[in-house]
Amino acid sequence: MSAPVLSVRDLTVRAYLDDGVRTLIDAVSLDLREGEILGLVGESGSGKSLFCRSLVRLLPSSLLTIDSGSVLMEGRDLTRISDAEMLKVRGGKIGMIFQNPTSHLDPVMRIGDQIAEGIRYHQGLNARQARSAATEILAQVGFPDPIRQYDSYAHAFSGGMRQRAMIGVALSCNPKILIADEPTTALDVTIQAQILRLLMDIRDKRGLSIILITHDLGIVAQTCDRIAVLRGGRLLEQGPKRNILLKPQDPYTISLIASHPSMTNGTPAGGGETMPAPGVKPLLEVDDLHVRFAVGAGLFKSGAKTVSAVSGVSLRVMPGESVGIVGESGSGKSTLARAVLGLTPLSSGHVTFEGVDLAQQKSAALGKLRRETAMVFQDPYNALNPRLRIGDMLAEVLKVQGKVSAASIPARIGELLDLVGLDREFASRKPRSMSGGQCQRAGIARALAVDPKLIIADECVAALDVTIQAQIIDLFRDLRRKMNLTLIFIAHDLAIVRNLCDRVVVMYQGEIVEEGLSEEIFVRPKHAYTAALIAAIPDINPDKPLLREVVDGEPQFMPQQPIKRMQ
Repeated sequence: MSAPVLSVRDLTVRAYLDDGVRTLIDAVSLDLREGEILGLVGESGSGKSLFCRSLVRLLPSSLLTIDSGSVLMEGRDLTRISDAEMLKVRGGKIGMIFQNPTSHLDPVMRIGDQIAEGIRYHQGLNARQARSAATEILAQVGFPDPIRQYDSYAHAFSGGMRQRAMIGVALSCNPKILIADEPTTALDVTIQAQILRLLMDIRDKRGLSIILITHDLGIVAQTCDRIAVLRGGRLLEQGPKRNILLKPQDPYTISLIASHPSMTNGTPAGGGETMPAPGVKPLLEVDDLHVRFAVGAGLFKSGAKTVSAVSGVSLRVMPGESVGIVGESGSGKSTLARAVLGLTPLSSGHVTFEGVDLAQQKSAALGKLRRETAMVFQDPYNALNPRLRIGDMLAEVLKVQGKVSAASIPARIGELLDLVGLDREFASRKPRSMSGGQCQRAGIARALAVDPKLIIADECVAALDVTIQAQIIDLFRDLRRKMNLTLIFIAHDLAIVRNLCDRVVVMYQGEIVEEGLSEEIFVRPKHAYTAALIAAIPDINPDKPLLREVVDGEPQFMPQQPIKRMQ
């Protein structure tokens, strides 16, 4: 067996704080071999990103230090070399891809120039040679017109293309090791599959070794050779992916596997739970709804084009029902939700809530919607006011609604926190002192403060760990049972919808292409696009081929080398 390209031994990182010393990385030892993809998994706060930043000495605070251990690469201990030498290692030997490309790409610098910058610094090429090399890298990472797109800026690209550009920047220095830190967390399942396939292709072409940081064991099952599981800064177990997935030893690994919304086992949890009684009228009716936007208009509207975001959508939601709306970014899911709540103007068609038509009785319908509906948003941090304590935020909603007397507001705040599983002491805390899952629970409590009949949850678990996702799904299921809530749950991940919703609506390019009961959709999808979405979900089965892309609603798969099954 060849020697590892990177060997970490007993790496320990501590934080020296005013109230004492905390061990954040606790004597972690790992090897990374040439051409290997190592999956580093664990929930937020487990130490995954800090461990990888420690490898290149990019600790996020001066209060953190590498206290002991070694990081050996090419016969050198990276913990002991000079800062000048370390500067050459970063990028030149070890490249990094970050979770949010928007935050790490320069918005005022052309994409091609950002790639060429690393080429000139690490390879010593002149401007002309660097441009040619950068254009070639753009082609390698999947830009369809690299010569033209070289001169484009980050804002002109979709999230998936920005992530490809970020990968291009990392490859520009021709590293031997690539660290990919949650590179697909915020992406659609179809785009996620493309990025994962791209990383595997780059590994095969360049012989790169990759450390893939993720909280999703489904991703590592389809991309990685080995898995290492971290929790609380400690390495719990590591080994070949089949050993970890089929015979996990640590209880935490077992819980991670159990939390994954696998598509292969069991029946849909939500399917068939709620059957409306005969004669019951729909709570919400959407009839031939169109939403159009003018884009590309100048100062005097010259050259404006009309884009149809929602095109002829009709939908009925019964009281107490849970409906999942799924599709890729740009399919019209969120626009439909905003139109239903009166937050986006209707171009034509009707939205009727409890018999009041938003198109014909706008004032009455808006008042009713604001009193009896609520929304839970995708980003739990940005959805909350950072200056307000959670109790003050809930009190503000209760005062505006006027359904609870001033004297009863403190008691009602306590009840709302109880409903979402937060201790009552969270009333005095601000969002910055809370985890993503806790903030999302607070966002759900704010929605419940309206005492709503309908809640629309827009990608509300997309940014959360799989273990936290499972908790939030369980919370919604519990709230439905206790309060007879009607829920519209928007997501791009059918596996999550499968575990929660009675009925599924699939949107593609602004239209509904399929809808039906959960068990019908998942067992017998009728539309190729629905089948593609299901196929794109990273499964714990490592033999499942990765989706390349969706073309005109049809799934296109990448051939994968057959993997021998364990006997």
